[in-house]
Amino acid sequence: MSIKGEVMRAAVIDVPGTVRVGEVPDPTPTPDQIVVKVEACGICGTDLHIADGEFPPSPYPLVPGHEFAGEVVEVGSGVATGITVGDRVAVDPSLFCGYCTPCRAGHGNLCANWGATGDTVNGAFAEFVAVPADTAYTLAETTSYADGALVEPLSCAVHGVRTLGVEVGERILVVGTGTMGLLIIQLLTRAGARVYAVDRNTARLPMAERHGAVATATSIEELDTAPFDAAVDVTGAPPAIEGAFDALRRGGRLQIFGVAADTARISLSPFRIYNDEIRIVGSMAVLHSFGAALNLIESGLIDTTGLVSHTLPLSSFPSALEMVRAGTGLKVQVSPTLLDQDQTTGS
Repeated sequence: MSIKGEVMRAAVIDVPGTVRVGEVPDPTPTPDQIVVKVEACGICGTDLHIADGEFPPSPYPLVPGHEFAGEVVEVGSGVATGITVGDRVAVDPSLFCGYCTPCRAGHGNLCANWGATGDTVNGAFAEFVAVPADTAYTLAETTSYADGALVEPLSCAVHGVRTLGVEVGERILVVGTGTMGLLIIQLLTRAGARVYAVDRNTARLPMAERHGAVATATSIEELDTAPFDAAVDVTGAPPAIEGAFDALRRGGRLQIFGVAADTARISLSPFRIYNDEIRIVGSMAVLHSFGAALNLIESGLIDTTGLVSHTLPLSSFPSALEMVRAGTGLKVQVSPTLLDQDQTTGS
């Protein structure tokens, strides 16, 4: 297929609540961009919020998809990064302006003009996507495209664990054991923490134990091991956040990692925050963590076995979204190169 002047297939959210797979123009790179033939793109909770109109930065219509890897098929005329046609790459979706106050202070993820491929500009649930060349990271030949598409979620987890801060021997609660929760559990365990994990989906708990959790349960109360030094909510669900807060010791830390709707609200005791010096921190996307995440995967320090539970063709994108919404399996990826009748289970 030619890159320029023709059409390609892509998943399109025309307006919130309306998702289709159809034809859109092929991307044409600007001088500083490359075009990537998408081989794997993962669905995350943010994609659900975008589909539902609950992620304010997103415009419509939009081709979503920000966790992806593929092959470089075109290089812009001004690219001088050494990337060439045929390179296998994973892409950091971050698009920072570089000149606002947060960017100049080194906090590009808080950019006043924040953007991201697949969130604010067309993304990778498509046959091809154009991205800035300096956001692409070359994959080793031994790294699968499925693992390449896991680098972005892992980079978010790396930033989250850095933001939380971990001391050896701490007891940390993780609420939510989907793909993000399992990655966070691995990072916390390797940092020397004892991790306790909670998820209402009992099918996910054995994976949490396999990846390092010392105890698991379907509710915080079932653990009977509170209080914790720190807690990470990966669900974005207000009741889960409130439960994690209640399970902290005096001087504990709560991280809100999961993405909630912008209209969601939680109820916490301001007296306890004051009296117990509870620290509450957020973790927003990726910050100087993509390269580290790629190194963790390619070195084998992070185990990706079993994290991708389903791989579906692009034509199945609407049903793949519903699988994620229903909590089916773990990471669901879409591969535009799969034939319509093909799909795989497991990795």
